[in-house]
Amino acid sequence: MKRRDLERHLRAQGCRQVDEGANHTRWAGPGGFRSVIPRHREIDFGLARKICAQLGVPPPSGSR
Repeated sequence: MKRRDLERHLRAQGCRQVDEGANHTRWAGPGGFRSVIPRHREIDFGLARKICAQLGVPPPSGSR
């Protein structure tokens, strides 16, 4: 999936971008959980599910 689609999904779930690193972007979930998203154009669905689980939000639709 495209990184921007994952970021759009996370914002819709109440997550917010916290910080920008050299290769990753840090995000915080609505429950205070945190995760990082790599700066690749494409993110594997498995990784997207893990990021959502770390942030405490449901995975995006279309995930396998």
